[in-house]
Amino acid sequence: MKQLLTPLFNLVLVACIGLGLGGCVTTRLPMAQSSPWQAIDLNTQGNPLDVAFTNADHGFLVGSNRLILETNDGGATWNERSLDLPQEENFRLISIAFDGDDGWIAGQPGLLMHTTDGGNNWTRLFLDTKLPGEPYLITALGPNTAELATNVGAVYRTSDGGGSWEAEVSDAAGAIRDLRRGPEGGYVSVSSLGNFYAGWAPGQDVWQVHQRVSSQRLQSIGYQPDGKLWMVARGAQIRFNEDDVDNENWSKAIIPITNGYGYMDMAWSDDGAIWAGGGNGTLLVSRDNGDSWERDPEANQTPTNFNRFVFDHSGNQLHAFLLGERGNLLRWSATS
Repeated sequence: MKQLLTPLFNLVLVACIGLGLGGCVTTRLPMAQSSPWQAIDLNTQGNPLDVAFTNADHGFLVGSNRLILETNDGGATWNERSLDLPQEENFRLISIAFDGDDGWIAGQPGLLMHTTDGGNNWTRLFLDTKLPGEPYLITALGPNTAELATNVGAVYRTSDGGGSWEAEVSDAAGAIRDLRRGPEGGYVSVSSLGNFYAGWAPGQDVWQVHQRVSSQRLQSIGYQPDGKLWMVARGAQIRFNEDDVDNENWSKAIIPITNGYGYMDMAWSDDGAIWAGGGNGTLLVSRDNGDSWERDPEANQTPTNFNRFVFDHSGNQLHAFLLGERGNLLRWSATS
């Protein structure tokens, strides 16, 4: 009898430990009492990848499977648009940017489009076949002026509407998984394997390579409002750069919650709150510089993986979105 009870006891014990650990994992953080976000269903299976506005009300959203939508009410509702592109090609529209009515779309494979009338008409620009890598990030810098970065860290600038391009950096960073442009024109990137990150500032000839801080592979990296860096690594680790001169001076890892899903992106809202978004509807907020965190109740009800924040102030009005998958996104609805 004792021999029969021992295996049963062990099974019960393992089950109890599992439930106990599971409860600790999923209930560690409190739920915020309210949310500044509003869920929007775009009625598409495409993945939204970027958003940009020409003014306070008018803007565009682009994404996978040739997805392009237009809004005239600040992003509350969206309508389908189309681009004059070959039907046999399934473009991934990965980046969009406007400076007033002058706008650009970068996509893959090998797609770059330009508008001078707020997106009413788009012209496709054919890139040099020797361009290193695929278009990854486009930044509008003024009338007919833009900067294009590729997925290997090549950076080019045009001042004639895309008729000609001048290389800004002589050496590419290599295959990347994430790349961001800072407010001063610098870039930071994460390698495709997540084993190092690199930075480049205007005037430098080559990218400056930095090894990752821990054994956890890097997921994404970007700029804080003060110009310092932040990084997210696997294992749901968040770190903040503590010195805007020394890019290897990082804080200890912050792990707000371990639910099996990592964070993909971070952002700062105008009220100083820090937001972290990730898999399975994960959206966390800290209002005390990362010392404590809460879960967002609106995101908790949205069955998607959150991949990217977009905070834009076109027309002197805040436009903020958290982009998910399969047509899901959250729109900032709090009074700004």
